[in-house]
Amino acid sequence: MAEITAALVKELRERTGAGMMDCKKALTECNGDMDKASDFLREKGLAAAAKKAGRVAAEGTVESYIHGGGRIGVLLEVNCETDFVARGEEFKLLVKDVAMHIAAANPQYLNKEEVPEDILQHERDILKAQALNEGKPEKIIEKMVEGRIEKYYKEVCLMEQAFVKDPDKTISDLVLDKTAKIGERIVIRRFTRYELGAGIEKRQEDFASEVMKEINR
Repeated sequence: MAEITAALVKELRERTGAGMMDCKKALTECNGDMDKASDFLREKGLAAAAKKAGRVAAEGTVESYIHGGGRIGVLLEVNCETDFVARGEEFKLLVKDVAMHIAAANPQYLNKEEVPEDILQHERDILKAQALNEGKPEKIIEKMVEGRIEKYYKEVCLMEQAFVKDPDKTISDLVLDKTAKIGERIVIRRFTRYELGAGIEKRQEDFASEVMKEINR
């Protein structure tokens, strides 16, 4: 059995647009053969998502989600191509799941591109100082910093975060999977998360745990 590396999964994902876990499964089924894995995904209808990337998604919905008796609120816009899909249960479930995720995970940005350069540079400076303080050799510090920046993206960017209901998938994977299933381009356009008393010194609450309890009821 061929070793299914992260690089192989990434290459197949970039080639097909399918979700990460679907790519890994396809490569496993096809013993690491990239072409056979691509065909496998096409046969399953999972590679179609990439072809939909250029389509216009101007329909959709704005979802509101309120948690904890009004302590956390989320407004989320998700777009699709047709009103028919926007009214469908699959699309509505996706939007609701993403809104709940935002309430629990508190992303600061939609994607990597939205992180301001000055914020990234500040983060790099801190990470570089940490690495120096740890006594790491200078020749590997830059590589270490970029690796930690990728971890930072996974913490603060919605599309890079692990989905709270299925940590094996990112939100990006979730959207790609639903795109393949529904058959239309789906775009998370924007969101706003409100937290009661944000910026006011108060007792800290584990909001993520509370939201997960509500999700799993």
